[in-house]
Amino acid sequence: MPDPQTHPDGSGMDGHGCCAPSRQPGTGTGADAGRGPAVSRDDHPPEPDTLVVVPGGPFAMGSEHAGADPADGEGPVHEVEVPSFRIDSVAVDNERFAAFVDATGHRTDAERYGWSFVFAGHLPDDFPDTAGVAAAPWWRQVFGADWRHPEGPHSTVDDRAGHPVVHVSWTDATAYCAWSGTRLPTEAEWEYAARGGLEGATFPWGDDLEPGGTHRMNVFQGQFPGHDTAADGYDGTAPVTAYPPNGYGLHNMTGNVWEWCADWHDPGYYRRSPRSAPVGPEIGTHRVMRGGSFLCHASYCERYRVAARSGSDPASSTGHAGFRVAADL
Repeated sequence: MPDPQTHPDGSGMDGHGCCAPSRQPGTGTGADAGRGPAVSRDDHPPEPDTLVVVPGGPFAMGSEHAGADPADGEGPVHEVEVPSFRIDSVAVDNERFAAFVDATGHRTDAERYGWSFVFAGHLPDDFPDTAGVAAAPWWRQVFGADWRHPEGPHSTVDDRAGHPVVHVSWTDATAYCAWSGTRLPTEAEWEYAARGGLEGATFPWGDDLEPGGTHRMNVFQGQFPGHDTAADGYDGTAPVTAYPPNGYGLHNMTGNVWEWCADWHDPGYYRRSPRSAPVGPEIGTHRVMRGGSFLCHASYCERYRVAARSGSDPASSTGHAGFRVAADL
């Protein structure tokens, strides 16, 4: 793995949370980077048969987790009521995203900028030195990294059709939704669905990280960031159907990849959130991401919990961020 290199002046790269580095809009090579092309809904495909109905109701949203970063704004715990809705049982995978690109000609923000964030541990030993995020040097700026080439130009997704698409920005995700006739879930919908009907549990299946010694999600094992033992079966992304689903039939609501939500991210929002169907702040600079990823580790973030949250700018893309879709009833 190359030695960490920090960006010489910090321009265009932001360490807003070690889990969600931000590209910062306006610093890319294209003037329209971060906005995304208009996508017609006239010819959107049939609705995915993986959407499931989640019956609405009240729940206690957020947590008072002792190790949570105050900048995330996980608390206070507050009661929220969510109407019934539908949400995908799996994250959008490479095969489905390829169909979207083939149908629309969409170019992702990573392709428009010409680079994306790649985890240093996934680069070959002889990979040229690259700039990194000063606050999180395991994130490297890799030119030519995009959804088709997750680790850079030398890589492909040919053997990862059923793995979640990564290196997609919030604007890419919403473009996919416009084409498919779906939408991103609100943050409240996402957490309610992730809990799977369990009130106050830490994970989608309960409070034990590895019940009975069994891995239930794809997260980093070993010594972060230098060595992932892949004890859960995966070094990098896992298939979208990996591991048993939660009580609502949803796979991988924690671990594997971060998932974009519709809301703006504001650490103080929970203190003023409405009780009924909150949709987040009206304005902001970063969009909410939920669920953690295959890089989450207890030693530095523990954001693989159902209440954990983070945010990144809407144009940012990384090798551990994707999305799942939702829809009204």
